[in-house]
Amino acid sequence: MSTWILLRGLTREGRHWGSFPEQLRVETGFNGDANSITLLELPGNGRENALSAPLDVTDMVEFVRSRAADAGLLPPYRLLAMSLGGMVATGWAQRYPEEVERLVLINTSMRPFSAMSERLRPEAWPALMRAAASWANATKCETIVHDLTCNRLDTQAADIAAWAAIRQSAPVSAANGIRQLWAAARFRADSQPPACPTLLLSSKADRLVNPICSTRIAAGWGTAHAVHAWAGHDLPHDDPVWASKAIADWLRNLQRHSDEPPVVSDGRAVC
Repeated sequence: MSTWILLRGLTREGRHWGSFPEQLRVETGFNGDANSITLLELPGNGRENALSAPLDVTDMVEFVRSRAADAGLLPPYRLLAMSLGGMVATGWAQRYPEEVERLVLINTSMRPFSAMSERLRPEAWPALMRAAASWANATKCETIVHDLTCNRLDTQAADIAAWAAIRQSAPVSAANGIRQLWAAARFRADSQPPACPTLLLSSKADRLVNPICSTRIAAGWGTAHAVHAWAGHDLPHDDPVWASKAIADWLRNLQRHSDEPPVVSDGRAVC
């Protein structure tokens, strides 16, 4: 059984994945293999909203590792994460390579690959300031977040209502939002790629994070990268089917290559 651990981003929690986890289960359950999917929270978000968010991504890594152990999950894991969660997953894979066998990063960014103005588009700053000013008004704040992160609008009213209810049932403090933003801004990944196979997914029309961030990470690490043509920053929301199929296709490609016998030339195996 493959154990997937999903991590969301800044001030978001497991319920914000929406239909994506089930879609991922359907698409990656090929060849009759079962897939266990666990949604872990970053400290300060969701079920962990009573905690103070660490100011360092490394401390977030240690926290989610401990929660995985508490849940009885055994490594190696398959980590799938977006935005700030992608930084945490990257830190996990680079710090503990024996614990991570697959890594999928969605619309993330990190030093040394991108500048701050690319990691958080300057044109998004006014909307973020309006969201901060509206933090106590769940509906208004979530409307701003939806406008900034989602390009799919047919479910907008239902999304905002659901997200406002999430905010009211497990509110993330403004202080934790600032602490998470500070940790994200300071995070610096190793220039060497993670030891495990890695896939980058990005949205060409992301209005929060410049998609060049994912392009540079993939180029720097020499990893696979798939780009969605119209989705926003919240790619799993905008097109969960596309995202799940891209992951499933990548996994099948890895499996095909692992099943191929080595090429033999002059009696020697060429890997």
